[in-house]
Amino acid sequence: MNFKVKTWRCLLPILILMLLQAAPLFAATYITPTEFVATSFSAQPEQGLIWLKAPEQAMAVKLFGHRYAGLRLRYWRTDERTAWILDEIGKERMITMGIVVYQDQISRVAILEYRESRCGEIRHPFFTQQFVGASMDSKQDLSNPIDGISCATLSVRAVTNASRFALYLHDLVLSQSAEAKAPFTSQDSAQNTYAPGR
Repeated sequence: MNFKVKTWRCLLPILILMLLQAAPLFAATYITPTEFVATSFSAQPEQGLIWLKAPEQAMAVKLFGHRYAGLRLRYWRTDERTAWILDEIGKERMITMGIVVYQDQISRVAILEYRESRCGEIRHPFFTQQFVGASMDSKQDLSNPIDGISCATLSVRAVTNASRFALYLHDLVLSQSAEAKAPFTSQDSAQNTYAPGR
């Protein structure tokens, strides 16, 4: 009995050390959201919020196969450049990724946090660089062919779908901004003129 107790006492520190070393494999943070935003813009960006209403969620279902979690999304913007931090499930766990869109094309994809137990290769530039320059066609597909990773098929799909969603949201934000800044025409002015007694 004493021998077993002594054995466990010797093995316990080793087991704890092994668990601590294995922990980053299950939840590795490669870049913080603050660092991602800071390195994605040359000037201080403005922050914005977009509400995910029925049309936006309908597009999410089309791109992800499910509604996007949450009622709204934060984004950062300078002129025609926007940055998005999106979450999507890979095989079993959530992947947090940062995506920058400039002039309707992806200019950067970064894996911020990877929580799957294996196949974290998607964080490397050889994979993320494939998205640079990609736009979205009329069928909501990326214009760039994306080579997969054999052990990370679902994670590759997650990054691809999130990139498509970022392109959609970018276009939506810029379209809404353009509409808000559109000058009144003479007809608009006439329709909005206050007339007493009406």
